Amino acid sequence: MNFDFTPEQQAFAKEVEAFLDEHDDPEIFDVTRENMAQIVDTPKRRAFMRQVGQKGWLGITWPREYGGQEGEGVYEFLLNEALAGRGGPQIGKGVGIIGKTLIAHGSDFLKEKFLPMILNNDVEFAVGYSEPDAGSDAASMKLKAVRHEQDGKTGWLLNGQKTWTTSAHFAEWYWLGTRTDPDNKHHGITLMLVPLDQPGVTINGIWTMGDERTNEVWIDDVFVPDEYVVGEVNHGFQYISEALDLERFTMFTYSPIKQRLDLLTDYVRDTTRDGVPLKDDPVVRSRIAQLHTQAEVARVLGLRFVDAAVRAEHATRATGERQPPPTLQASEYKLYATEFSRRLANASMDIGGPGTQLRVKTEEAPMAGRAESTYRYTVIDTIGGGASEIQKNIIARRGLGLPKNF
Repeated sequence: MNFDFTPEQQAFAKEVEAFLDEHDDPEIFDVTRENMAQIVDTPKRRAFMRQVGQKGWLGITWPREYGGQEGEGVYEFLLNEALAGRGGPQIGKGVGIIGKTLIAHGSDFLKEKFLPMILNNDVEFAVGYSEPDAGSDAASMKLKAVRHEQDGKTGWLLNGQKTWTTSAHFAEWYWLGTRTDPDNKHHGITLMLVPLDQPGVTINGIWTMGDERTNEVWIDDVFVPDEYVVGEVNHGFQYISEALDLERFTMFTYSPIKQRLDLLTDYVRDTTRDGVPLKDDPVVRSRIAQLHTQAEVARVLGLRFVDAAVRAEHATRATGERQPPPTLQASEYKLYATEFSRRLANASMDIGGPGTQLRVKTEEAPMAGRAESTYRYTVIDTIGGGASEIQKNIIARRGLGLPKNF
């Protein structure tokens, strides 16, 4: 594959950068917010993303019949990386996970209701897969859904608990995995869309070691009409698996990692310790060289995913048969990039010395305290979207052809 961007792609990247310069605001862009924390959780961030939608950039890869541009995924990649590199909100769950799944599997009712809102950034979603006993193994979810009739409508009555639901405290709709067949692990899960502002939904905050809020959500006798079921009943795990491939790439962008690597490199170049420039220390020089080499590996793995995704898009349009996202490449990138990000945080703490333990945004701290916050937050990145162990299993089975129980 060609790792260089075309003149048209480079022109788009410049257009995006100019737009971001025009809307620069510290309440919207904050580089100390890491990856999954780059969400649309404030009125200012929401208004900004609405402007992004008005540019037509929130549906670049969507079919034209649903308001999209049928553009190549590389443009979506360039937009998301530019946003993430400045610590801005990413295009996120609505455009990727929910929107693309609805386009592929949703009913006409769900498409007509939600797709225009997503394109205009008029709605925010929370994703409910994880439970106390179902984390990376999403197929173990137990939140119970039973057939029910209420007010003349047929549907499902939900009871159970979800956890680690980022965005639940400000989102309007819950993209919820439910257990509709207790006797079939992988073919007994159904996806539903549930409004969060209704009786029976209780949201309790959980503060992470990365200073970001996630939530536990209790669902007690919540009724969901049939028209809010996504796709076919009991096929939800297949839809979730496809969506997780998108999440593993779009929610763990490369540009914030590169921004932190550049910050560490600048620190080493300009800092003297015990009268000796850090850049002249052979141990430090070796470690910085290793980090830059590994960063290039992460960048190229990301581009390999983009290339594979674009090829799948072309095949879909050529044949009319939908091609799934490139699972193997998504897991390879997610595993390597998040583990590298963690190694980079560790190196920043080591090279910066004791002062790196000062809190983020402490100006007198090495690198203004960035090392301290990323040291805490990068651990979360290796878990969210499927833990590193899960990614290794996927690579082993689908990439190396090893048996499931090796």
